[in-house]
Amino acid sequence: MARLRRNFSAFNLSFLDIMSCGFGAVVLLFLIMKHSADASRTDTGIRPDLSSEVSLLEEEILEGEEGLAKLRNSLAELDERLAIAQGMASRVSDSIKDTSGAIEEVSEGTPSDKIEQLKEALKQLDQEQQKLAAENKASGNDTRSFAGEGNREYLTGLKLGGQRILVLLDASASMLDKTIVNIIRRRNMSDERKRSAEKWQQAVKTVDWLSAKFPQGSQYQIYTFNTDTQALLEQTRGQWLNVSDREQLNQVIENLGELLPAGGTNLEQLFGEVGRLRPLPDNIYLITDGLPTQGSRPPRATTISGRDRVGLFEDALKRLPANIPINVILSPMEGDPMAASEFWKLAIVTNGSFMSPAEDWP
Repeated sequence: MARLRRNFSAFNLSFLDIMSCGFGAVVLLFLIMKHSADASRTDTGIRPDLSSEVSLLEEEILEGEEGLAKLRNSLAELDERLAIAQGMASRVSDSIKDTSGAIEEVSEGTPSDKIEQLKEALKQLDQEQQKLAAENKASGNDTRSFAGEGNREYLTGLKLGGQRILVLLDASASMLDKTIVNIIRRRNMSDERKRSAEKWQQAVKTVDWLSAKFPQGSQYQIYTFNTDTQALLEQTRGQWLNVSDREQLNQVIENLGELLPAGGTNLEQLFGEVGRLRPLPDNIYLITDGLPTQGSRPPRATTISGRDRVGLFEDALKRLPANIPINVILSPMEGDPMAASEFWKLAIVTNGSFMSPAEDWP
């Protein structure tokens, strides 16, 4: 029997074959799309690991451009300065030429004898200037400045000068006032009231005035005394200080403004300190208000008579070195009538000077 031939049809494929073909097409499409994205990234040349370096390079480029702009501005400024300098140089050159021409004209029109006269006048002026400088140096007026209110014409008798000058300032309680009652009253007042006492301020200004008169190149020392002797500048006791050291001299005077008058007066101990200075002073200024109230032995009573004070003064003079001028500046006080005569004799014997200043001095 003959076999029957079946007719072929596309619709006879199984369903599984159809699904397999569809899935294959989807996979193929996905591969094509991924390959396109990778190719796009490769074409742009952007790599994630190089992005930071790219940013850094861009910042450096910007900084370089800014620096270049600054350099261009500086170059322009230098060019402008150069142009100004060239203009000034040109004007200076013209001025020099004009001045040279004027000098030549003056030289041609001035007689030789006139030139010689001008040279001689210039020489005389130079000599006068040197003479004034020498006198100014010798007088010592430029050591320090001092402005007072009193008339100093009556002070010409005070012998100023010396190479080693010693100033002795009485800092006892009696320097607070002229009368005994007011001295007792002020002694119990505040420190500020004590420093502002009129009599004490006059003594302080006297030392200030004397320091302004120290000759240049000389040496000095300033002692204050009551029952003990102290140097105004601590740790310089027994030493000579240089007048040329202005800062040190100003410090000494400033220390004087902090001093408070107190205690009694011991000239014997003071004159002993004077004798220990080496070399000895060649001029002494003694600023005081009376004879001593104490000596080497402790006082036996709270009061002292005028005769006893003279005796203490004579004992003190035994310790004073000889051949030294003593210039006494005395501010008399109540109850000490012998002080003026005794200190006057001391000044005369030592070839010094004696004065009792007016109330408005210095």
